[in-house]
Amino acid sequence: MRDFAQPNRSAAIAANAMAATSHPLATLTALDILRAGGNAVDAAIATIAVLCVVEPHMTGIGGDCFVLYAKNGKLPIALNGSGCAPQKATVGWYQDNKIRAIGAETPHAVSVPGAIDAWCRIHADHGSKDLTELFAPAIKFAEEGTALTPRVAHDFAEAADKLLHDADLAKVFAPNGEPIALGQRLRQPALAKTLRKIAREGRAGFYEGDVAQEIVAKLNRLGGLHTLEDFANQKAEYVTPISTDYRGYDVFECPPNGQGLAALMLLRVLSGYDLDDERLEEADRIHLLAEATKAVYAERDAHFGDPRAMKIDIKKYLSESYADAVRDKIELDRAGKPTLWDGEVHKDTVYFSIVDRDGNAISFINSLFQDFGSGILVPDCGVLLHNRAISFNLDPHHPNAIGPGKRPMHTIIPGMLVENGEAVMSFGVMGGQYQAVGHAHLLMHMIDLGYDPQSAIEAPRTFAMDGLLALESTIPDDIADDLKARGHRVARAGALGGAQAIWIDRDGGCLVGGSDPRKDGCALGY
Repeated sequence: MRDFAQPNRSAAIAANAMAATSHPLATLTALDILRAGGNAVDAAIATIAVLCVVEPHMTGIGGDCFVLYAKNGKLPIALNGSGCAPQKATVGWYQDNKIRAIGAETPHAVSVPGAIDAWCRIHADHGSKDLTELFAPAIKFAEEGTALTPRVAHDFAEAADKLLHDADLAKVFAPNGEPIALGQRLRQPALAKTLRKIAREGRAGFYEGDVAQEIVAKLNRLGGLHTLEDFANQKAEYVTPISTDYRGYDVFECPPNGQGLAALMLLRVLSGYDLDDERLEEADRIHLLAEATKAVYAERDAHFGDPRAMKIDIKKYLSESYADAVRDKIELDRAGKPTLWDGEVHKDTVYFSIVDRDGNAISFINSLFQDFGSGILVPDCGVLLHNRAISFNLDPHHPNAIGPGKRPMHTIIPGMLVENGEAVMSFGVMGGQYQAVGHAHLLMHMIDLGYDPQSAIEAPRTFAMDGLLALESTIPDDIADDLKARGHRVARAGALGGAQAIWIDRDGGCLVGGSDPRKDGCALGY
C-alpha cells in the first residue's frame, strides 16, 4: 500500500474493463467504446485514432505500429505494422548520389507508413464495431479542436524550430509564428477529412486514391523515391512472438525488426542476480542494469534489422550460455567499457494498454519516430509523415542496410506478461532507445521488488547509452556519487520515456492499472 501522504498516484482498480493511455481524451474514448459493448480491439482503434489527433508530435496515421493481442486472455499474437522502404531505395542509389546518411527531415527518411494497414487488418480480424463509429471521436476532435495539455504543450515548445522550418507544418501547429501553447486549441480539418475517408473505405482510403497520390506527389517534389505501387503494396504481417522466462513468468515481445529481443536479452542477464536481496543497494541494481544494457545494445546495433536480412540465432541470444557470458564480464564495483551510438536519436511514440470485460488484452504502440516525424506534412490530407527510415544503415553489409521493400530496425515494442498460459499484464514503455531497458526496469520493480503497476511506472529511471549513465532528477545525489565512484559518467536527465500497464488479477477478479505521470494520461476502468 502506498504512502497516502506522498504526492503519488494510486493504481487504478476496476472490476470489468480498463484502459491506460498517455492522454486523458484517449482514455475516456477507450472507456466509452468499452462501456458501449466494444471489445479491446474496437477500443484500441478508437484510442489510437484519437491519439493521432491529440498527440500529433508523437504519433500519426503517417507512422508505424506494432501490436500484441491476447484474445480471451490467452497467449498473444503479434502484428508487425511497420512500413517498408520504397522499391527504388538501394544503398547504391544513395552512394551514387553521395548521400552518406539519411537526413531526418528529408523525403528519404520516410518509409511507407504501416499504421493504417495494421489498424484495418486487426480490426477486420478481431473487431466488432464499424470503423465509422470507432473513428467518430477522433474526427470530432480534429474538426472542432482540442486544448493542448501540459506535456503536449511542453513538447510543442521544444520543437519550435522544427515546426517553423516547414510552411505546411507551421500553418497547422504554429499558425501565428509560435507553437500552439497550453490550453490553446489545435484544429486539424484536413486530417479529419482523411480519417473520415479511411472510416468509409478502409485501408484503400489511405494507400490508394487521392490520399496516396497527394502523399507520393509531395515526397516526389522533395526528391523522394516513393511510388503509388509502394503504397498499394504495403501490408501488415502477423508474426510469431518471441518470449523468455523471467522468475516463472513468460515475457512476450514482437520479434525483430523491433528491439523486443533486446528486452528479453536484458531479462535473461538480470535473471542471474537476486535483485531483491536486502544486501543489494539501489546503486547496485542501477549498475547491473547499466552494464547489461551496454552489452545487449552492442549486439542489437550490430545485428538487428529486417529478419530477412539478419543472420543471428534468436535462441542463442536467449540462452543461459549467452546470459552467463555477459554476467561473467560484469563487475559489481566497476563500470565496464562504454558503448557508443553513432545513429539518430530515437524518442517519440505513444503506447497504450486495454483489457475488456471478456479478458481480451491488447498492447499497442504507434509512432512517428522523432517529434513531428520528418516534419513533412501533406496539407491537402493533413498527413504528417514519420521518419523511421533514418534507422537504416547505408553500409551494404549491415543487416539493417536500406533496401527495396525492407523494414528498418525499430525501437517501438509492446509487451505482454503471461503466467501458466494466461496473460496477466499488458504493458509498454515509450522513449525510443530506452524502451527495451524500460521493459526490464518495469518488470524488475514489479516481479523482483513487489511494486504495483503504478508505483513501478513511477520509479526513478536510468539509462546507460552512448557513454553516459543518465539519471532522472529523482535519484538522490548519494546514489549518483556511488555510481561515479564505480566509473560511470553520470549525467542528469529529464523524464525518461513514459509507460502504461494493466495487471489482470485473476485471483482477486480485478484489473490494476498504471499510467505514467511523465505524460498527461491516466488509467481508468469500470
